[in-house]
Amino acid sequence: MVSPSPLDPTRSPATFYGAELRRLREKAGLSQQELADLVFISPTYVSQLEKATRRPQEDLSRQLDAVLSADGHLERLHSLVRTMRSRQFADYFVEAAEHELRAKTILEYAPLVVPGLLQTRRYAESIILAAQPLLDEEKLEGRLTGRMERQVLIGDPTRLLYWAVLDEAVLRRVVGSRKIMAEQLRHIAELITNRQIVVQVVEFEAGAHALLEGMISLMTFDDAPPLAYMESVNAGHLVDETALVEKCRLAYDFVRTAALPQEESLDRIMKAVEEHEHAIHPR
Repeated sequence: MVSPSPLDPTRSPATFYGAELRRLREKAGLSQQELADLVFISPTYVSQLEKATRRPQEDLSRQLDAVLSADGHLERLHSLVRTMRSRQFADYFVEAAEHELRAKTILEYAPLVVPGLLQTRRYAESIILAAQPLLDEEKLEGRLTGRMERQVLIGDPTRLLYWAVLDEAVLRRVVGSRKIMAEQLRHIAELITNRQIVVQVVEFEAGAHALLEGMISLMTFDDAPPLAYMESVNAGHLVDETALVEKCRLAYDFVRTAALPQEESLDRIMKAVEEHEHAIHPR
């Protein structure tokens, strides 16, 4: 029997937290509305916690323990959720990684490096060690494992629509080595050819566009409002304000219009593969 992935949302610490919250709530004879009123949140928030579609927070866990007479049980579970996730992801990315698990669509713009969901192991290792050159082997392996396991999400296009727009710099910047770059870009080309993802390339000649300032990931869900995730050096930011998410989506649409169509983008990716390989073995 194949062991479930640690990213399986039905076996995650967050799922256990949600099940325990529901057990304690029902034991106390409270509805979701009644519990929400006691801790000053919405019943929808309670429902999302119980379904593990929203990550628990420390302060809220402490309040829930108090009203449910749980003797610190939920606060301890919150700590477990945070610890288990931080072994594989940077602290600022933990919540975004959890939202990825249940996304219906993910639209990403990458200005400088290949998005994590598309990275090969050797490319990912080069990226991680460039930022943390003194990272010990155990932590490096944990980060690599987490990054590779996330990619189960794009294995089935009927489960998730993944669409990436890559700046030409992503294809040209040598991460690790020319050999690693050729391998990485061939991997992306294979995913495109197998109709698992949609990828467009924005060439340098396209000039200025709406997302020049940085990366963005837009996520939609069957049971929750859309989110935007933006990242900079050692920091990530989730946006759930509807108006701002809409502005981000509009900017993404503008960038897509400036990018090459998928077929031409695939040709450009393969041309970059040839350029990297030629640099290794010039004729």
